[in-house]
Amino acid sequence: MKTHIVIWWLLSAFFVIGAAAYTVWSLLDPFHGSVEWIGTIALLFTGFMSGLIAFFVTVVHKGQKGVELPEDRLDVGIDDADPEIGHFAPWSWWPLVLAAGPAVGVLSLATAHFLIPVAAALLIIGLVGWTYEYYRGNFAR
Repeated sequence: MKTHIVIWWLLSAFFVIGAAAYTVWSLLDPFHGSVEWIGTIALLFTGFMSGLIAFFVTVVHKGQKGVELPEDRLDVGIDDADPEIGHFAPWSWWPLVLAAGPAVGVLSLATAHFLIPVAAALLIIGLVGWTYEYYRGNFAR
């Protein structure tokens, strides 16, 4: 985890230095001659956000009292990490139906509002189908 901390602090410093260099470069541009605010603020916010992640990882590491993760040690087995989260079917088509619901919903907000019930129906059908796919058919348990 110490490596993660160092990488995130280096990324934060890189983006802040990059923002300063970008600002100076935009000031020295003979055609523009002023600060280009969009790129400068985007780079500063990127440095700020990576600094927040670095701070969070540092606090978590201190909260663990310096205990290294199983992924960082060379003497651990594959079962020493986090347990299995669950079983997800690689052949399932239900995630596509479930994703079609919000896609049609956003499209209906942008163009045709009468499609909102269709989006809600797709969302419900996809959610129920994906939840109960192991209760019917060839893969019933």
